[in-house]
Amino acid sequence: MRNSKFASLIGLPWYSWLKIGISIAVFTGITSVVFLNALNYVGDLREQRQFLLLGLPVAGLLIVFLYQRYGGVASKGNNLLFEEYYNPKGNIPLLMAPLVIVATLLTHLFGGSAGREGTAVQYGGTYADFIAKKMGLNKTQTRITLICGIAAGFTSLFGTPLAGVVFSVELFRLGKLRYKAIIPALLTAYLSHGVCLLLQAPHTHYPFLDFQLFQIQDIHWVILFAILAGVVARFFTYTGDMLSHLFKRIDNPYWRVVIGSLVILAIIAYIGNTKYIGLGIPTILESFEQPQSGIDFLAKIVLTCLTLSVGFKGGEVTPLFFIGATFASFLSIYIPLPLLVITGLGFVSVFSGSTKTPFACAIMAAELFGIYILPFALLSTLIAAFVSGQKGIYSSQKNRKMIKQG
Repeated sequence: MRNSKFASLIGLPWYSWLKIGISIAVFTGITSVVFLNALNYVGDLREQRQFLLLGLPVAGLLIVFLYQRYGGVASKGNNLLFEEYYNPKGNIPLLMAPLVIVATLLTHLFGGSAGREGTAVQYGGTYADFIAKKMGLNKTQTRITLICGIAAGFTSLFGTPLAGVVFSVELFRLGKLRYKAIIPALLTAYLSHGVCLLLQAPHTHYPFLDFQLFQIQDIHWVILFAILAGVVARFFTYTGDMLSHLFKRIDNPYWRVVIGSLVILAIIAYIGNTKYIGLGIPTILESFEQPQSGIDFLAKIVLTCLTLSVGFKGGEVTPLFFIGATFASFLSIYIPLPLLVITGLGFVSVFSGSTKTPFACAIMAAELFGIYILPFALLSTLIAAFVSGQKGIYSSQKNRKMIKQG
């Protein structure tokens, strides 16, 4: 009886979801291990041979050519996943996975400022959609499978399975269905995490925070910081929209990416270093050790929004970690919270405001920095998500009002 209830709840027998979860987890986990190692390699190569920056316009032309010639609807990126979820039609091409991986590696090798989670979410979602089509799943089952793919992609990239699950079900905001998806998503996320651990994926490790760092009387400072983080998240979204609108006035995508590349190179030359390109992991880690400059988060916002607006690929989440961490580290001079605490809160709060996933971000903080940060992180991510407004970085993401109207 229990098995039949479980099967009717999620539409398929448990062993079918086990097969789906294992398939997605293995493909996604292995891909993430290869992808993370490749990202580290191209990032190190770029820093050792900085003349590669001069190839940014050529890399942009190649990326545009690949998407123009072979991409089709894959050029929509993460927004295609939203469209497929809200109206499943099996439109995600399998080519989307290798295409976004190659484009992201080119972006990082030649000096673009981008992340990596967008890539992982896309190849996780691509594998999930492919499996759903092969198994002939209905719309509800396809949606749950897509959630599993996104959870696997996020988890395998950051090593945070609980946050990966909550992120994937929180992202779409579709009420009861997301509760049906939790068990299959948990299974898939932990399996993909296991694959990454087995293959020794090069995940970044952050400082665990001690209980003694947290004081209940600091709550009012946390609230103040969260409001400011929400403002920064809104500024990031606004800057991305503004630059996208500006560059779309250049009708030819080849000219658009070349002109954008030259602007990026001019900014890098003016700054005089490569601190704000690539993932920026060293600067994120440094933010936990000493206060950063007030220019750091602003420079990263501009360069990331430029990079993604003109046609390069990657993602926004790791840059948002950079922006949030450096912004918080800078504010530690003025807000009397421990540097480790405020930087950890900044790491997830700007991310929360930009993606509208406060619960996933709070859980991610607990997984990365330790359980003691959770109450502070939950308060901060919720406030940041509220202050940043309804609009986030994913243009096809629907809120509940839009879903009811649709």
